[in-house]
Amino acid sequence: MKKLAIVLGSLALTAAGAYLAFLLGAVGFDTRRFTQHEGRLRRLLARQPRIEQVVQGLEEEGSHLLAAPVGPAEVRQLAAERGGPRAKEIVEKGTRWPQTRAFLAADMIYFIYFDGDGVMRDFTCVSH
Repeated sequence: MKKLAIVLGSLALTAAGAYLAFLLGAVGFDTRRFTQHEGRLRRLLARQPRIEQVVQGLEEEGSHLLAAPVGPAEVRQLAAERGGPRAKEIVEKGTRWPQTRAFLAADMIYFIYFDGDGVMRDFTCVSH
């Protein structure tokens, strides 16, 4: 009976250790993935590109345009459908800036905001 308890305890500790290792690996991977996309968009924002340049550049690399909402109601709808936990931020920025575009970039969705002149002013990055 004592041997069985030792074996079961060892298995439980091994399983808990493996679970923790995989959990930390997943968190690390998600953090790295997210910061890479955020960094990419931050560098793009620093260049203050025009809407046409952003759309063309992202399309050419395979990040397809998902939506180009017109007006606050469409921004709210898009945020509710695709924004997940950042929906409130998307609505706030999407109503602050006159133009919003949403792109599917690998496993992320980029919400990019442009001013009235079509210059990129902000972004939100959401895991897909």
